Amino acid sequence: MPSMTLMSASKERILPREFYARDPKTVALNLLGKVLVRILNASCLKGVIVETEAYYGENDPASRARDGMKRYNAPMWRELGITFIYMVHGNWLLNVVAHEPGGVGAVLVRALEPLEGIEIMMANRGTSDIRGLTNGPGRLTKALKVDGNMNFLDLTSNKSPLFIIDGREIDLREIERSHRIGVRLDLNEELRFFIRGNKFVSKRRA
Repeated sequence: MPSMTLMSASKERILPREFYARDPKTVALNLLGKVLVRILNASCLKGVIVETEAYYGENDPASRARDGMKRYNAPMWRELGITFIYMVHGNWLLNVVAHEPGGVGAVLVRALEPLEGIEIMMANRGTSDIRGLTNGPGRLTKALKVDGNMNFLDLTSNKSPLFIIDGREIDLREIERSHRIGVRLDLNEELRFFIRGNKFVSKRRA
């Protein structure tokens, strides 16, 4: 039976699967301002998504899917709205699968603005610095205790320990963009998006 914390948190509108059935760039833009929720034991941890990156399939040189389907990147071809979690330099990175029908793609959640469960996040990270708590993809997964065991998790389910709910609508004039961070090759289009002036963004520019 779900905990009372999970039941109460999931009453808020969880983003449905069809939200992710669009171009990864569109999903990345529209995830800004939404709220990532992590149910951890009896606690509810929340953060506003303030920075994202969009990734495509084999024609995207920075994508995990660039060499075709492998065992580790298989989620990018699978059901929309599930997690794709992989490790880079000792850090777990949280992505949500998003693409048009028949496509391939995902959106990397790069930074959060902490909302609830901040003391627990700090204990998980071993820091009291709120500004540096979740301002990067590896930092936010440590703060929320998200790891590879949560790969293929359905973010659209109200029984999931991790899901995304509605938040504030972000006007396009509030959004800045840059090339994606930490990639050796990139597309010409800028596919990193972040909320202008938000102090929890990982970097101002790539």
